[in-house]
Amino acid sequence: YSATKAYVLRLSQSLQHELAGSGVYVQAVLPGVTRTEIWERSGTGIAGIPAEMVMEVEDLVEAALVGFDRREAVTIPSLPDAADWQALMTARARLAPNLSRQRPAERYLG
Repeated sequence: YSATKAYVLRLSQSLQHELAGSGVYVQAVLPGVTRTEIWERSGTGIAGIPAEMVMEVEDLVEAALVGFDRREAVTIPSLPDAADWQALMTARARLAPNLSRQRPAERYLG
């Protein structure tokens, strides 16, 4: 499940890049725990999850639509400060040039 969510996020981001300027918008919605039938179907139930962590479907959909109207590439309905997501993406981008190097980092050399 987590791998699929990660794939959909990256696919959405790739499509956003490819379709930039075309008038077509792609949005990835990253929900937290949402009250849906999936919990009962999985046999897990939602009762053990603290109520303050569970979003109602209607609230999730409304937030996603507001995010789309604002042309957010990624909408995280439960995240209070969108700058936190941007900080994570910025940190990941700064790592990229260092992920493929000819030699191991100094800390791994004897």
